Amino acid sequence: MARGVAAAIPTATALLLWVVLHWRIAHAATYTVGDSSGWSFNVESWTDGKSFRAGDILVFNYDPKDHNVVAVDQYSYDTCTVGEGAKVYNSGNDSIELVKGENCFICSSLFHCDSGIKIHMIAL
Repeated sequence: MARGVAAAIPTATALLLWVVLHWRIAHAATYTVGDSSGWSFNVESWTDGKSFRAGDILVFNYDPKDHNVVAVDQYSYDTCTVGEGAKVYNSGNDSIELVKGENCFICSSLFHCDSGIKIHMIAL
């Protein structure tokens, strides 16, 4: 009897892990940054009134000849600079999964961040 219970524990653990991982994926929201306007000037206020969770997906749509998306820290966000090791996206249709805590994104094209092509949110 004890062998049967002991043998079932790894199976039950694997099943629980599978449920937790799939529940997270199923409950993640997908947001198109800037809605129909996309990743463009004055998008900075797009996050107002929205709640974000770790695992949510942000979709950035833009013309890659004109813009990019750079994942930055708070200092780089505030100063519109790109720090060493920052992740740069430039496909024109980037999907980025939010991490728990602070998430900051800017466009590093000349004067674009200063003109409001940047967003910041806290994912719970």
